Amino acid sequence: MEAKGHVVDNARAAVAGLEIAFAEGVLNRTPVLDAMLGDLAVALEQDEGQKLGGKSAEAARFILRAISRELDSA
Repeated sequence: MEAKGHVVDNARAAVAGLEIAFAEGVLNRTPVLDAMLGDLAVALEQDEGQKLGGKSAEAARFILRAISRELDSA
């Protein structure tokens, strides 16, 4: 899940990739992953024209690391 670029963009791409993997049956959706993805969605919420950074980016980074650890242990 490590990617170059802005963490918010990387997080959105990771969520899209995970959703595809769930839909294709490559990954199984678990309550833990659902909770993490829900938390990530909150961190990535923004109003029209608002840029995310600072606390949102740090939260997204933290949650992505947790998701990565969860997938590694699966």
